[in-house]
Amino acid sequence: MSTLVLFGVFFIAIILGTPLGVSIGLATLVVMEFVAGTPKSTLLIKNAIVGADNFPLVAVPMFILAGEIMLAGGLSKRIVAAANSLVGNVRAGLAYVNVLSSMFFAAISGSSPATVAAIGSNMIPEMEKRGYRRDFSAALTAASGMLGVMIPPSIPLIIYGVTANVSLGSLFLAGILPGILFGLSYMVVARLIVHKNYQAPTRLQQDDSIMEVGDGKSGIWALIVPVIILGGIYGGVFTPTEAAGVAVIYALFVSIFIYKEIKLQDLTGIFVKSGMVSATVMIMVVMAFAFGRLLTIQQVPVQLADWIAGISNSMVVIMMLVNLLLLVVGMFMEPVAAIIILAPILLPVVEAVGIDPLHFGIIMTCNLAIGFCTPPVGINLFVASTISEVKVEAIIKKVIPFLFAMLVSMALITYVPTISTFLPSLAQ
Repeated sequence: MSTLVLFGVFFIAIILGTPLGVSIGLATLVVMEFVAGTPKSTLLIKNAIVGADNFPLVAVPMFILAGEIMLAGGLSKRIVAAANSLVGNVRAGLAYVNVLSSMFFAAISGSSPATVAAIGSNMIPEMEKRGYRRDFSAALTAASGMLGVMIPPSIPLIIYGVTANVSLGSLFLAGILPGILFGLSYMVVARLIVHKNYQAPTRLQQDDSIMEVGDGKSGIWALIVPVIILGGIYGGVFTPTEAAGVAVIYALFVSIFIYKEIKLQDLTGIFVKSGMVSATVMIMVVMAFAFGRLLTIQQVPVQLADWIAGISNSMVVIMMLVNLLLLVVGMFMEPVAAIIILAPILLPVVEAVGIDPLHFGIIMTCNLAIGFCTPPVGINLFVASTISEVKVEAIIKKVIPFLFAMLVSMALITYVPTISTFLPSLAQ
């Protein structure tokens, strides 16, 4: 009964347009106060404080701030120029540049919508100039943008690490090969369908081409950010949380003194914007900790594990069911909230069939990331639509081949654990 009321209040609040973090907290409060037999609203506050009192969570607002600085500081367009210097001259080259740029920026921002905004604002107009259909370019950018939550540093991976008590350093390493796999699959699809999405180039003026920014050479300052972050972590110089602070300092230095595209008076707006995004995320995080604690008290994870075990004891079947559940949840819920709510529920289920928590963190993040490109929520679709001025419906049609590539990659990641665990095993 308590569980039904909990999820009922939660979904009703969502339908009424209540912010996600508030919906989670409201549902938890109602059950704690009126249903569960323990009228202690202070328990909600206590669990929220305990959830927030976690040092690794400091990395979340820091990486968000670093991403905002890099977006405003001109790093994204130089990443595009650098990627173009590598693969821009081959057939379907600009499609490859789009994917490669997203992979590079993903290793900086940790955010999927931010990756779409940063790369799409540069790549979509550029691809149209050179003959690519605008709806195809927008769909490719939306798909590539999901790499922002897969390739480290990744905000959802940080949240999963905190929730499931898994090493952030290991999760960061585990996300690299799956992110590359997804990126390569997009390149293959783009190469196969590019002839259907190419038309006569429009006017092309080399002097206003984003590809000519420093001939891609100045992009080295942006491209070495992942090297600094991951190298520092695995070299024992700093922790993943401290790496987020280093990323902020480096982004400020490069944006102000190297590229000179940010002035001191611009910092106020950047700090306010990143602060608002961080506050939204952190409210969801602390409320979801209390939500998850209540689920544990109500023994929901145990009941779900027993129910799934009654269906089958096959790892293949159970992981197929878990993947389907996560794909559906990802269509309606933001990954951060979904991870905090579902990780404590699903971990006992997958561990019972031999799935390592590290491996499951990648499975969970990748499944939920696909939701960025699927309606009805599909944040990446709407961001790409805004940037490209193409209707969402048109982008959805063009993104279908890339969704197929995502599902194939997801199956490989699920049933070939080495893809996720190989790099972490080398670091041990």
